[in-house]
Amino acid sequence: MIDPRRLRVLRALADHGTVTAAAKALYLSPSAVSQQLAALEAEVGHALLERHGRAVRLTATGAVLAGHAAQIAIQLERAEADLAAVSAGAAGEVTIAAFSTAITEVVAPLVAGSPPRVRIKVKDAEGRAALRLLLDGEVDVAVAVANRDTLAYGEDVLLRQPLYTEPFDAVLPPDHPLREADGVELEALATAAWITPWPGNPVRDVVLRACENAGFQPRVECVSDDFRAVCALVEVGAGVALVPRSALSGRTRAVVRPVLGDTPTRPVFTAIRRGGQGHPLLKAVLDGLREKARNLTPAPS
Repeated sequence: MIDPRRLRVLRALADHGTVTAAAKALYLSPSAVSQQLAALEAEVGHALLERHGRAVRLTATGAVLAGHAAQIAIQLERAEADLAAVSAGAAGEVTIAAFSTAITEVVAPLVAGSPPRVRIKVKDAEGRAALRLLLDGEVDVAVAVANRDTLAYGEDVLLRQPLYTEPFDAVLPPDHPLREADGVELEALATAAWITPWPGNPVRDVVLRACENAGFQPRVECVSDDFRAVCALVEVGAGVALVPRSALSGRTRAVVRPVLGDTPTRPVFTAIRRGGQGHPLLKAVLDGLREKARNLTPAPS
């Protein structure tokens, strides 16, 4: 009989790549993880790991068993969801991982309107980090921006649903020549100084791609991952920027105008572990997030 708890350890190793990282995710010591994996090898009668110095990797047998471990995890999630559905539990706790703008505009309003017996906990996490928390069982729902890095991550065990798609708006200094325009074509900003997020931030990738599609490479003079800081720099004339509309809900003296033509957008999705979609609390939270997202992106003033 294979112990499903040991399968969870094997899956963690497959996800994280090292014994130390798997141990951290499971809140175990590295020696305890090694002992569990050795016991699992004895149970199945096959070598599951290949050791290369201090590093380990899964054998072909180990990879097959790790795949089954993922499916077993899905079935366990489904069993818990079915039990919760039978008991019709309307009380409990749900933890959501989301990036800061989504927390401000969607998650926090959901927390404010949640039923008295439903407690929603929130963790600030971006993209792949939010999905990692979900895979590790640290959270129940993840809200992330859809891009090449997040869409391919954990696709075998995560269930994704679109939440909203928001446009990027042009943010201009108060004295910019286009301040009175109804909208801005990016080509008109080709010679301007630009303010963007740091490399590695998905928003920067969207900005660079939009400028490239408009026929130029932006001259980046300031960088910040904080949209409030970006708007503050635009206000004092340090450059222009493209900012997701939901990040512009606060007060700013900068001029905000829609982008004309091929408007860049940021698609956002929710993710849960497969098998949990029947859980009444998860369903209520996902429905609530969609409701809060419906009127998220009014036109800029």
